[in-house]
This record gives sequence, structure tokens and C-alpha cells, in this order.
Amino acid sequence: GSAKGDWDVGITLDVIDAASRVDQVVLASGDGDFDLLLDRVIQRHGTEAVVYGVPGLTAMSLIRAATRYVPIDGPLLLKH
Repeated sequence: GSAKGDWDVGITLDVIDAASRVDQVVLASGDGDFDLLLDRVIQRHGTEAVVYGVPGLTAMSLIRAATRYVPIDGPLLLKH
């Protein structure tokens, strides 16, 4: 698989493994592929799912799936 795919699988497995033992999952990503993961941990474990993502680069499906969305902008956004 691709490096991105392997990375996504690793993150997904870590979140699934931890979801029953934590109150909150924090994801710094804009990748809409994680929307189903957040849906599942919220529904199965009642875990809060907070997404930090850059406005305009964060999938709407991920924002909708999150319990709370925190835009990365202003002082949080690194500039080159």
C-alpha cells in the first residue's frame, strides 16, 4: 500500500484501541477518510472526538463527524 494508506491504518488502529479507555480523541487532520472512524468511536464508546484542521482544507464530512471542530488558523497556523 501507499505510505499515506499505511499511516491512516496505523492511526485508525491506535484510535480504535484507545477509544474504550479515553474520554476524548483529538485528531489533527483534514482527511475525510477519518469520518467513519470518528462516527464509530462516538457511537460505540461515547468518546468525544475533537478535530483540529485548516479551514478550506478540512473535509466537511470530517467536520460533521467530529464532536467539536477547532480551526487551525491565526497563531496556530505556521507560515513559511
